[in-house]
Amino acid sequence: MKMPQRKFEVNTARRERVPLLVGLTGPSGGGKTYSALRLATGIQQVTGGDIYFVDTESRRALHYADRFDFKHVPFEAPFGSLDYLVALQYCVGQGAGVVIVDSMSHEHEGPGGMVDLQEQIVQRMAGDDYAKRERVKMLAWAEPKAKRRQLINGILQLNCNFIFCFRAKNVSKPVKNPQTGKNEVQQMGYMPIAGEEFVFEQTLNALLLPGAGGVPTWFPDEKGERTMVKLPEQFKGLSQRQRPLDENVGKHLAMWARGDADTGVDTLTPDNPTAAEGPADADRGEDHVEDETPAWRPAVDAHLGRIAGAELLADVKAAIDQFAASKEALPDDAQTEVGDAEHNALMRFSAVTGG
Repeated sequence: MKMPQRKFEVNTARRERVPLLVGLTGPSGGGKTYSALRLATGIQQVTGGDIYFVDTESRRALHYADRFDFKHVPFEAPFGSLDYLVALQYCVGQGAGVVIVDSMSHEHEGPGGMVDLQEQIVQRMAGDDYAKRERVKMLAWAEPKAKRRQLINGILQLNCNFIFCFRAKNVSKPVKNPQTGKNEVQQMGYMPIAGEEFVFEQTLNALLLPGAGGVPTWFPDEKGERTMVKLPEQFKGLSQRQRPLDENVGKHLAMWARGDADTGVDTLTPDNPTAAEGPADADRGEDHVEDETPAWRPAVDAHLGRIAGAELLADVKAAIDQFAASKEALPDDAQTEVGDAEHNALMRFSAVTGG
C-alpha cells in the first residue's frame, strides 16, 4: 500500500482562545436559569458583545428581564439538532458574546428532537410490524446521531461562548449482582436529559440539585452523577467555594477561555475572598439568590419538574389536577408560566401519539 505524502510542522505549544462551553445540569429548583444569567454577565465583561438567551421554556427567561440585560430569542418546536444549530448561528451572527440555551434537553427528547426523530424513522421503515421494528431500530439511530454530531461540530466552529442548561431526572437501572446473579436496582441519581457525547463536550459541567440556590455539587454521591459532573484541573478551586455561581466566576472562566496565562480561577475559594467576590457580590451577600426568590417559586418549580419528567400522559393530567388550587393563588405572571408549561407538557404527548 502506498503511503500518503504529507508534511508536518512542529511549534511550541501555547494556549490560545477556545470556545467556553458551560453545562448546568439539574432538575427544577436548582437555580439553572438564574445561574446561567449571572455567569453570562461575568463572561460578557471579558468578551463584550450581547448576551443572547435561546428560550425553549415558554418565555421563562423573561422573568429575569428586570435584573439582567440580554436579548431574548423564543425557540419553539421542532427541536431538532440542526434547528438548534441554526438558532445558535443566528445569535452569533447578530453579535452575541455569549449564548445561553435553556433548555438544551429538548434536543434530546423534545418534539422533533433526537429520540422523536429516531421513532419517526422506525415508523417509516417498519410501521406497526413489531419484529421489523426491532430489526431496524439500531439502524434508525444513524441519521439522528449524524445530525447531533453536526450540531456539536458546528458549535465548536462558532466564535462564541455558550452556557447550556440541561434538565435532569432521577434515574435508576438494573445491574446484575455478580455474587447472586440477580438483577438489582442501582440508583444513578440526577442524570442530564441529553446525549452523553454532548454533555462530555462541555468545558465545565456543574450539577445543581433541588434547592441548591445555584451552589454546585462537585462531588455527588450517586455513581451516574459523578460521571456527568466535569471539573477540570484548571477550575479545581471552584470545588472549595461553597457559594452560588456568579458573575465573578463567569469573568474568570472567560479569561481562561481567552487564553490568559493567569486567570485566578483556581483561587476562587473562601480563603481568597478578593478573588472569590467582586465588590458588587460582596454587597449583595451570600443569600442573594435566595432573598430574591419569590415565596411561590419552589412550589412552582417542583410542579414544573413533575410534569416535565412525567413519562405518561395520565401522570401529567394528575399533576395538573393536584396543583389546580395552588395555581389559582399565584400571581398572574406565574399562572401564565404554569399554564404554558402545562399546555406544552400535554402537547408533548399529543405530538408523540398523534392525538
